[in-house]
Amino acid sequence: MAASLSIQDLIEARGESLSLELLTPEVSLKRDFSDSDVANSGLALAGFVDRFPAGRMQVFGETEMQYLSTLPPDVQAERLIGFFSRDIPAAFVTKGLDVPPVLIETASSQGVPLFRSALSTKDFFRRLKPYLEVVLAPSTTVHGSLADVYGVGLLFMGKSGIGKSECVLDLIERGHRLVADDVVMVSRRGNDVLIGRGHDLQRHHMEIRGIGIIDVRALFGIRAIRQQKRIEVVVQLEEWDDKRAYDRTGLDVGEMEILGVATTIVSIPLNPGKNVTVLSEVIAMNHLLKYAGVDSAAEFDRRLRTEMAQVEEYLEEDYE
Repeated sequence: MAASLSIQDLIEARGESLSLELLTPEVSLKRDFSDSDVANSGLALAGFVDRFPAGRMQVFGETEMQYLSTLPPDVQAERLIGFFSRDIPAAFVTKGLDVPPVLIETASSQGVPLFRSALSTKDFFRRLKPYLEVVLAPSTTVHGSLADVYGVGLLFMGKSGIGKSECVLDLIERGHRLVADDVVMVSRRGNDVLIGRGHDLQRHHMEIRGIGIIDVRALFGIRAIRQQKRIEVVVQLEEWDDKRAYDRTGLDVGEMEILGVATTIVSIPLNPGKNVTVLSEVIAMNHLLKYAGVDSAAEFDRRLRTEMAQVEEYLEEDYE
């Protein structure tokens, strides 16, 4: 799901940090945008608009302003009209530079909010970009429970009533940390990082069937919770099926796609007596081993194949 943000919300959240001054007070700030990239006006002021990024906020730095000042007044007006007639949520002039009236008038006539920032262009981008990347990151919600186990984000999934919350509660009692229960809000950072967190209203509460709603922070302390965590492994809890062949070697690693990111998935078939909590800890530790370059299943398979090759060679040489 693509997120969006209004210019008004952006100014309320980051206006002071960005040291902004509104130069077009008559223009409405209720303009939504969803592109987290911010562009320098660059070639668009030179008249090349074939690859102009629509829906992206624009920045006038010192270079752009100096170039603009070299143009004759009639060319300035023509270029600026062509520039602001594009789909631009807002424009910013950095370094506290003097803004010519034609720039303000053109932006106002085209209904584009124009701001001036006292920050350098570099600092302006450095403060604005990380905020936009978080707020406008692709996001979705999944039904499950997210826990931090040995520093690994395990997302427990399965049908309702399978025991996801109970498993996470047992992990918390063993010293691990709850991130979210029941509803996990997932956002994608960059190309391959998934961040999960709970709903603001839900905080760190859990629903345990037969007991009701419990407050994990109040029961187990601040060390038992965390606000968000990267999702690294999906643990799929499911009922045991005698007719199904389950992976017994760990060589066939499954994947589940969330927001376009392929995430490792491990299925745990449930039957009486199975200690899901310990298995979850092993899943987390095994993930850490793989991250460190140690793949136990692959190493065992390599050793087994080497041994079998030696036996085969011995038998081929036995002519008696």
